[in-house]
Amino acid sequence: MKEALNVGLIGYGYAGRTFHAPVIASVPGLRLAKVVERRTDRAKEDWPQVGIVRDAKELYADPGIDIVVVLTPSTDHFTFARDALLAGKHVVVEKPFTVTSAEADELIALAKERGLVLSVFHNRRWDGDFRTVSGIVRSGMLGRLVSAEFRWDRYRPRPVPGRWRESAAPGAGIWYDLGSHFLDQALQLFGVPETIWADIRTQREGVAANDAFDAVLGYEGGLTVRLCATCIARTPGPRYRLNGENGSFVKYGEDPQENALREGGRPSDPGWGREPEERWGSLDVTLDGLRFTGKVETLPGAYQEYYANVRDAVNGAAELAVKPEEARDVIRLIELGFQSSREGRRIETDLRG
Repeated sequence: MKEALNVGLIGYGYAGRTFHAPVIASVPGLRLAKVVERRTDRAKEDWPQVGIVRDAKELYADPGIDIVVVLTPSTDHFTFARDALLAGKHVVVEKPFTVTSAEADELIALAKERGLVLSVFHNRRWDGDFRTVSGIVRSGMLGRLVSAEFRWDRYRPRPVPGRWRESAAPGAGIWYDLGSHFLDQALQLFGVPETIWADIRTQREGVAANDAFDAVLGYEGGLTVRLCATCIARTPGPRYRLNGENGSFVKYGEDPQENALREGGRPSDPGWGREPEERWGSLDVTLDGLRFTGKVETLPGAYQEYYANVRDAVNGAAELAVKPEEARDVIRLIELGFQSSREGRRIETDLRG
């Protein structure tokens, strides 16, 4: 076991600067070693110890690099991840995993063939609000769940010129971007749905990609899970709403880790990932004839736990938390969601084998 695994990033845009570099640097046993930047040296300005290379092939050829993190636009995830695996590197891919489930299947097979760790950065499993929602669902305090709603409301009425996520490129659009987070969370909480219905659309002028969606996952026993996102909501609705026979849980606001990272915070900071009391979710339940209403303290978020698990999986010390097969199922649901939206009908899923 190496004292520290060397990590190389392909790309240093928003995700690399805000999420990956600072989180990797905070995890003992990982060393941020190299970054592929085609034109600038921004990573070296932020992290003087890193080496800058201009081509991903230089990263693949470096025998000292253990893990390659693919942070390119989604359109190119498959190509860079495949080439890194062929070079014998363990690989982390920024979500969404790939553009198609067929590409995901090919990468999964290649990683197994080479005996390499392959994971996808579904960091929102480590959001404090989602960790809290997970605990409430596991506790059973709401009784039999009948509905759940996950909502991502933003107010960005004017598109950003040249932003690839708003282009017509494969893998662009909010359904891939934010839909992948919510689909992963739904799969983790409730398992594979029986059906999916989706309305994926473009609301803003001058945007080539979809920028809003409403999707409904149907489960055995009558549970429905609604996933929603828009860029035109000045007043956001609740991020999570769970309704069960015993009562409801409602949570507003977003996990504080992204803003903290953007402002230069680090997971080693005191109180990392904790929310102030005024942002805690509300619980209203009746148990054994007794009604309880009040706040539920939000569990602290912990993005660093994702990379700590990748480190341990590469070292053979832990089971991988975000398995590529799980990320592949997300991509398949994205494909089925697009089909449902095109055809205007509910689609039966095909993930149960």
